[in-house]
Amino acid sequence: MYGLIGKINTVPGKRDELIRILLDGVESMPGCLSYVVAKDPSDADGLWITEVWDSKGNHHASLSLPSVQKAIQAARPLIASFAEHYEIEPVGGHGLP
Repeated sequence: MYGLIGKINTVPGKRDELIRILLDGVESMPGCLSYVVAKDPSDADGLWITEVWDSKGNHHASLSLPSVQKAIQAARPLIASFAEHYEIEPVGGHGLP
């Protein structure tokens, strides 16, 4: 498995709008085992994204999906910066194989 954990800093006041964009259509990403968007309780403009994929290749391929490309285009103006970013190797857990 392949995983990512990253923090996004949104333009002030745009966090909820970005959440809606990120969650729209996430069920149609082949190979995605888990995609979680979480509000940072200590940062009004911060979001954490946690992803688990069956392979790094499927994650990379997902970036070419029309629905993902559309979400990226819609999200760009709402993102102030990308903060922390970690690649991880999930080994299991609730909901994972």
